[in-house]
Amino acid sequence: MIPKPTPTESGTTTPGAPVTAESSTTVRIRPDVAALPAYVPGARPDAATAAQIAKLSSNELPYPPQDAVVEAITRAATGVNRYPEMTGESLTQTLARRWGVEAEQVVVGNGSVALIQHLLDAVCEPGDEVVIPWRSFEAYPICVAVAGARAVRVPLTPDARHDVPAMLAAITPRTRVVMACTPNNPTGTILTAEELAELVAGVPRDVVVLIDEAYLDFVTDPRAGDALTLLAGVPNLVVSRTFSKAHALAGMRVGYLVCEPSLAAAIRSVTTPFGVNLPAQAAATAALGEGELARTAERSAAVAAERDRVVEALRTQGWQIPEAQGNFFWLGVGEQTTALAEHFRGAGILVRPFAGEGVRVSVGTTSDNERVLAAAAAWCGAH
Repeated sequence: MIPKPTPTESGTTTPGAPVTAESSTTVRIRPDVAALPAYVPGARPDAATAAQIAKLSSNELPYPPQDAVVEAITRAATGVNRYPEMTGESLTQTLARRWGVEAEQVVVGNGSVALIQHLLDAVCEPGDEVVIPWRSFEAYPICVAVAGARAVRVPLTPDARHDVPAMLAAITPRTRVVMACTPNNPTGTILTAEELAELVAGVPRDVVVLIDEAYLDFVTDPRAGDALTLLAGVPNLVVSRTFSKAHALAGMRVGYLVCEPSLAAAIRSVTTPFGVNLPAQAAATAALGEGELARTAERSAAVAAERDRVVEALRTQGWQIPEAQGNFFWLGVGEQTTALAEHFRGAGILVRPFAGEGVRVSVGTTSDNERVLAAAAAWCGAH
């Protein structure tokens, strides 16, 4: 058995919860900051039980970093008495070569979430609106609120996909950004190439359209869109990607944006100086080596194949699961969410519940996934 979760592990966010530990502070906190919901990370096992627990709550890769990456981290660690490159110039140039763009179009930062925050800070003013799909990544409405804007949440379709026409219809003169996540976290569904093109073309040129592609490496559906292919000639398009998932560097916190140079410069101007530490820059650069990229592609394909195997087995058990294209899948059980998460916890499996909506389960090792299938079958047998 896993110890009971703390309130922040329950998968819920509580609007109005204070952001400071002491609610009796005499300092006047911005009301919109005081009202922010707390971001809820995936539950973690404690040290005593970690070896027995399947941690499938955070969409992490079940493999360790590659040898060349670990070696790069180790070498860089000997120089951490010195500052890293302020904006990650070497990494930026490597990414530019990788994607066939100019270095001026790339912004690196302390994870893609931090960069999304910087983008919003650069373009939003108080009272502005940001259109987001919902349910989607939990950090989006938090980032929007921190930037002083208002999140306009557009419900997903009944099959847990972006409703592109509804998102476009939600644009008003106050809209500054339209965000999309493909594959969508936590439902796993994609925007097809046609849907992505429709969304990008339908957003006014003075409004940013941000496409978050953190999980694109795991996509196997040939219909899926790739936002980088639309970048040329679309000055308001921003593509967000990360090293946290397929590259197995979640603990290093490195992400990047690609967009037109003047917009990239504006975003870069509000980023934290030296925001990506020295070992993280070295790790990400090493991950872009030819051999390392090939191995990452192999690993991603293996994760995708295991995802498809598990999803098919769960559907055979009777579960209704949207088309999963990330390294996770969605069990939209509604009001049974908390009970299902506790059921998995009792089986030694940590998942990510979203209270009242569903449970997201990350793809782990084959052994982890077999435990998921056994626990899911037991749930079906009892319900």
